[in-house]
Amino acid sequence: MHNHAFFSAIGRWVPVARFRDSRHDGVWRLGPSTVGRRWGYAWLLALLATLILLMGGTQVAHAESPTPFRQFLPFTIIPSAGCTPTGASYKTLSVIPPPTDRPAAEHPDLNLRLRGYTPSSASADYLWINGPTDPHAPLLSTLFAPARRPGIEKAWRIYDWDWTRGQRSEPIQDPPVTLISLDVRPGETLHLPDSGYDLGQGFEALVLYAETHRITLKYTREDNVIWGYTLHLENVCVDPNLLALYRAMDQAGRQQLPALRPGQSFARAEETPLGLAIRDTGRFMDPRSIKDWWQ
Repeated sequence: MHNHAFFSAIGRWVPVARFRDSRHDGVWRLGPSTVGRRWGYAWLLALLATLILLMGGTQVAHAESPTPFRQFLPFTIIPSAGCTPTGASYKTLSVIPPPTDRPAAEHPDLNLRLRGYTPSSASADYLWINGPTDPHAPLLSTLFAPARRPGIEKAWRIYDWDWTRGQRSEPIQDPPVTLISLDVRPGETLHLPDSGYDLGQGFEALVLYAETHRITLKYTREDNVIWGYTLHLENVCVDPNLLALYRAMDQAGRQQLPALRPGQSFARAEETPLGLAIRDTGRFMDPRSIKDWWQ
């Protein structure tokens, strides 16, 4: 920028004087006098110093602003808005270490959204699958009160996960159905399905992952899906008090997680069909099996 243009830009801030520029054929231009130039530099330096202080103060204030869970020790539980509470109260249970090896929201074994699912051409009906049965497996009909076997709206295949590349792979082929959409009554409460397992203190399952419309429940005290049964539920409205407790425990390091008692309510059904998937020792099972889950 030329000098005359520069001082014109800050002409409102520094003293200036008119002078005759012989190089411009008698045209008068706005420019700095000797005194004005000195004042201009002083004002400019003061302005720059003020801007630096303001920017620095903003950055420091931002860096020192505590998160809600650091502001009040050990944490503050703030219920999330949007979902109607079920009326239940929730407690935590200690987790068998180690905690999950990555943030739960980024773990494809805990957050089913990372895997996703695609429609299956298999039958969207309950069926009888031969083979051994675990009498202590979760009885999925008790997800509802009173217990029932709701209609299956659609059958789906969950995507497998490529752990080497860190991305989803092809849809799981065996079994042919790994998630089902269930017809539900909007707003009805959902309850922890009964099982024959006891995690201690009367609890049957941990909340391994939760967000507003998705939850993952585990019937052992490990922070993984390697052992025991894991239940994934999609398109639900998680109780905001349970969700707040989960988020607090997750941020605190997952040494404890929310725990549910048999039959305890934890969410409400939404307008859309409820998505359900169940796993045994990490493997996705066929949720249509009457013998295993719906007797």
